Amino acid sequence: MPEWWIERGIGEDRMVLVEGGEIIEARISLDGTVRAGSIVAARLANPGTNGRNAIAVGEGGVEFLLPSGASGVTQGATLTIEVTREAIPGHEPWKRPLARASGEAQHSAAVFDAKPRDLLFPSPPDELEDAGWDDVLDEARTGAVAFAGGELRISATPAMTLIDVDGYLDPEELTALGAAAAALAIRRLDIGGSIGVDLPTTSGKTARQRAAAAIDELLPQPFERTTVNGFGFVQIIRPRRRPSLIELAQDRATFEARALLRRAAFEPPGAKIVVAHPIIIAVFDEHSGWLSELATQIGGTVGLRADPSLTISAGYATSR
Repeated sequence: MPEWWIERGIGEDRMVLVEGGEIIEARISLDGTVRAGSIVAARLANPGTNGRNAIAVGEGGVEFLLPSGASGVTQGATLTIEVTREAIPGHEPWKRPLARASGEAQHSAAVFDAKPRDLLFPSPPDELEDAGWDDVLDEARTGAVAFAGGELRISATPAMTLIDVDGYLDPEELTALGAAAAALAIRRLDIGGSIGVDLPTTSGKTARQRAAAAIDELLPQPFERTTVNGFGFVQIIRPRRRPSLIELAQDRATFEARALLRRAAFEPPGAKIVVAHPIIIAVFDEHSGWLSELATQIGGTVGLRADPSLTISAGYATSR
């Protein structure tokens, strides 16, 4: 039976749904995130225009965009809001966390329907890695997902997440297998919102029907989809309450810095030097508290050394 696990790391919590020893769903919740579904107090900073796109400011100065406005609330007044979508990486105003006015009592959102199993971190064995965590991170950072007979290429655009299916099989077989792989990847990488899947063009309806059936079977509800058209394109709409792992990986430097902290935490105890690309070192300079947490975990001091010859994802920790 599938089971949710949670690993409380440095700068982020990592949550996975595991079935048969493999990750079938993965989420990353960044420190300081107000989770979707939470009811919080905020101050109306801007009433918006024509009753739409108001801006409210919550605790810590976090700005929330209220697409439907805040009717009856004057600028500067306090109101209660429900967070409907967490912030999406990027500087565009519409990527702020989204919210709506609410009359409910303040509370934090429940993350899971059932209590997850807390993983001891860092403590061997590395159960998260054994279930395929590093593979999931690699899919998120590269957008490449291999499957038998082909590969998905996943790209997050301002309009939608696009999944291109390519491979060497017969187009009809590739269409069905690619649709199945896309459905599994959408779930595994926590992709929501508008999703376009570009399958091979096929001449007959049978392959397109098989592809649609694979999506319906493997992607849990709720979602809506179009039929697979003659050009092999199908659009899927899923609830979007937080950024996907693909979107989180677009903030590449902090994504890789947090991944490096996790690897370093599993090194043998004692003082360490973290060696990484200068871009990653700059992230640690901005988040000195992360290194203090790592020092506590490993029972020793932590130093930094920049190495521009390393790729951004190739950082490592070594004993002093």
